[in-house]
Amino acid sequence: MLVTGVLVTTLGAAMLLPALVDLAADNGDWMIFASAGMVTMLFGLGLFIANRGAPKGLSTRQAMLMTTIAWITLVSFGALPFHWSGIVPSYTDAFFESMSGLTTTGATVITGLDTAPPGLLFWRGLLQWLGGLGIIVMAIAVLPMLQIGGMQLFKAEAFDTAEKILPRATQISTSITLVFIAMTGICAIAYMAVGMAADDAVIHAMTTVATGGFSTKDASIGSFANAGVEWVAIVFMFLGSIPFLLYVQMLQGRFRSVLVDDQVKAFTGFLGVAIVIGWMMAHFSDHHVGLEGLRHSAFNVVSIVTGTGFASTDYGLWGPHAVTFFFIIMFAGGCAGSTSCGIKIFRFQVLIEAVRQHIAQVMYPNGVFRAHFNGKPIQDRVIASVMSFFFLFVMSYVALSVLLRLSGMDTVTALSGAGTALSNVGPGLGDVIGPSGNFQPLTDLQKWLLAGGMLLGRLELFTVLVLFLPRFWRS
Repeated sequence: MLVTGVLVTTLGAAMLLPALVDLAADNGDWMIFASAGMVTMLFGLGLFIANRGAPKGLSTRQAMLMTTIAWITLVSFGALPFHWSGIVPSYTDAFFESMSGLTTTGATVITGLDTAPPGLLFWRGLLQWLGGLGIIVMAIAVLPMLQIGGMQLFKAEAFDTAEKILPRATQISTSITLVFIAMTGICAIAYMAVGMAADDAVIHAMTTVATGGFSTKDASIGSFANAGVEWVAIVFMFLGSIPFLLYVQMLQGRFRSVLVDDQVKAFTGFLGVAIVIGWMMAHFSDHHVGLEGLRHSAFNVVSIVTGTGFASTDYGLWGPHAVTFFFIIMFAGGCAGSTSCGIKIFRFQVLIEAVRQHIAQVMYPNGVFRAHFNGKPIQDRVIASVMSFFFLFVMSYVALSVLLRLSGMDTVTALSGAGTALSNVGPGLGDVIGPSGNFQPLTDLQKWLLAGGMLLGRLELFTVLVLFLPRFWRS
């Protein structure tokens, strides 16, 4: 609870930034953010003071519980400005928007973004920026220690024991935060250089680098009708999906690390192939041909694969084959240790290596074969963790799809809604939640189900699902 108190207090302090934005714009909503910030900080400080005498260090069980509780608490308080401002009709909508923001999903229930108060637009961008930064630190410091879904492949040597996690995470998060801030600043400058207004540029920079997808416009990036804006977004969505530790290593002079990383090479290759396929679909549908088709294909493929969720055009108009294609690639995700979401490329690599090893063993029973990742042997327990993740992902997807279908959704919306929530992508398929749609028309039950799916996908399934096992609570 000590860590949760610190995080909640930080979130409350962050609410003062959109209050200043509204104050500068002479908008009365600054009082809403100031009030929500004070309430949030008081709660966080109360948690911190009440638990400051608690023993330091986390067991695996405590780390899992802390991670889930911290995210739910942050989302709950992050929803206060949305609810108190009246821009959404209920706390359910406010919680959905906050969950979508902090998990960098990008699904929204707010309409009329073009005329929304500036502080509220800034808060949406800031939520995704803070969520993206938190996700990176969690992927580097917490998930490898918990050995979740093969993440132990990225365990730093300094994290050999749970007791080392907090001080070491603080050191690493400082370096990553500086890189994150610098990349966001460069992205904002690039947006302004191609014609975007300063306020739009800052907010879109935060949500682009965080691969979140919240926009200041109802029509998302497409409302700018600017090819330069789209290319800037493509570049920084890609950069946000690369492991941020590689950027830290580059600053230390180790430039070769990003060039030889197996995960980065596989991710880049996958994007390249997917963009070409998307380009062909756009061309043969006669909606976008030539270089315009390439741009729209690159933008939408990168946006969906990285889980950003920006939209420049309705790719559903490219034909049924395009709908199927984008539905499939939404599950891919970017690299581990980045702001991206989804299954993650490294898990597909481990799966392919495991299959290759098994085939070789069948063909040559007396041979000795080992699966490798980044030039190092993959331990059997890592392969087992990855296999378990795939199984749980499929089961979670089926369960969420069925629940959404039973709640009254049509089949396409239910299937794509479950996929976009678990993969933290944002837009789904169909007229309601598609790239040109909005999640506002859904019922409260459907929004709570999707919010639960966002949390489940963002925390890599195991962290949440294990809390429902009676064995977890036994001493």
